[in-house]
This record gives sequence, C-alpha cells and structure tokens, in this order.
Amino acid sequence: MNKRLAAERFRDRLAQLQRQSGMTQSAFAEAIGIDRSALSQLMSGANPRLPRAETLLALAAQFQVSTDWLLALSEDRGIVTQTLNAVEAEQALDEESRTAMERWHHETAGQKVRYVPAQLPDLMRTEAVIAFQAAANAQERRRLQAQTERRLHFSRMPESDIEMCMPFQTLEVFAEGRGAWRGLPAADRQAQLDHIAATVEELYPAFRMYLFDGRQRFAPPMTVFGYARAAVYAGEIYLHIRSRALIRDLAQGFDGHIRHASVHAHEAAAFVRGLQVAPD
Repeated sequence: MNKRLAAERFRDRLAQLQRQSGMTQSAFAEAIGIDRSALSQLMSGANPRLPRAETLLALAAQFQVSTDWLLALSEDRGIVTQTLNAVEAEQALDEESRTAMERWHHETAGQKVRYVPAQLPDLMRTEAVIAFQAAANAQERRRLQAQTERRLHFSRMPESDIEMCMPFQTLEVFAEGRGAWRGLPAADRQAQLDHIAATVEELYPAFRMYLFDGRQRFAPPMTVFGYARAAVYAGEIYLHIRSRALIRDLAQGFDGHIRHASVHAHEAAAFVRGLQVAPD
C-alpha cells in the first residue's frame, strides 16, 4: 500500500472513531494529546498524512483499537485490552472518586449522560430526605447536600443532555414508606415527591426521566458518560469502565429500558404527582 492510500484510509478510520465517540473535535484532540489544528490536518487536510507514532499509540490506547485497524491493515478492530483490564474498582466513598464523578459530568457536557440511580435521584433529594439518609452523621449530611446541589447545578447547564431511568416501583415503595424509607414521615415523603415532579418539569426536555417495570427488567445503578466511560455503583466501590465495547453494551441496554418504559419522559411528572403517600 502506498503512503497516500495508507493516509487516506487512516483518515477514514480517524473520522469513524470521532463520530462514534460523540466528542467535539476539540475534546477528541485533547483526548489523544494533540491540538485541534493538528487533528484538522489529519482529518481534512488537502494532502492526507499519517500520524506521528505517539499519536497513533494514543489513539489505540484511548479508543481501545489496534494500530493495524487504524492503519487499515486489518478489519479487526482488535480491542487492545482485555475486559478485566478495562474495568477498575475505585472506592465510592472517598473524596477522589467523588471528584472524578463530578469531573466526568463536566467533561461530557454536550454529550448524552445515561443515569440509573441507586435509590432516589441524587439531584432531586430534599433536605428532609438527606437528613433521614444521613441519620445523625452531620458530616455525611453536608456531603449529601453538596452532592445534590452539584448534580442539580450540572443538570441545569444549557448544554446538559441527561436521560434517567429507574423502576417505577422504587417511587411506589418510597411513597408507601416501606423498606429503607420506613420511619420517614408522610409529610416529608409527600414533599419529596412534589419536589421530584417539579424538578422533572423544570429540567425537561434536557433532563428526561423514564420509568420501567422492575418486575420485567433490571438495570444496575450506573452512569454512562457519552461513550467515553461508565461508572457502575456497587455499594462501597465504583466499577470504572473504560472499554468502548463495554460502554456501548451498557448504553444499548439502557436504551432498551427506555424503549420498554411504562412511563415516558413527558408523563413522568404526572405519574409522580399521582402516587399515593401512605399515612404515618
């Protein structure tokens, strides 16, 4: 293969990766350690050119493809890391992990974020619910309050694009004061549901809430940040996923929950308002 043909094929593969990543050119260039002008030359210059060796290796590592595939020497994308190496376990409760989650939200601004909460949506918790969750731990209460405020702030940013799905039974259990919510006064449960409904209405359509039947489908608590990374919540740890193949699988599974939702985004606020709160 002559050099010009190799460069043209590389340019095609590069454009394919950028489309699939969902990133802007600036974000894509930053991800592989080059500036936007250098990326523009590689992608759309009048004279096709091959990348520097370090750029080629950065592309392979960042997007989990082989250099042979990038250079069109093989049709096998050749994921370069095994699945186990593409998943890292991080402490969910330490400050570094919390900071990372916030950073990932901001890094993916403008890309779709897919979110499955573990219980109630973090960004919609009232002070009474936060106090109930934190019990008598003042430090934990402050942490949860700050987390809620940051998540809500991010969701209100003009470029935010967030889809959230969860079982509608999670909200029914809350309204009835069962399970983990036993002991939370009915007035606080009603105020929380009213707050969820109002927030869903406020943020729609940039934030879209879907509810599925938890008897028929299961979704682990997770956040998928575009197609760049995902974090699956597993109690005391986050499973930080960097494999593009695994992230695509999680995103497709999430989209399946939306397709089979019992309550769609435009119906969510009305559904929440219609829940009957059990008396104390």
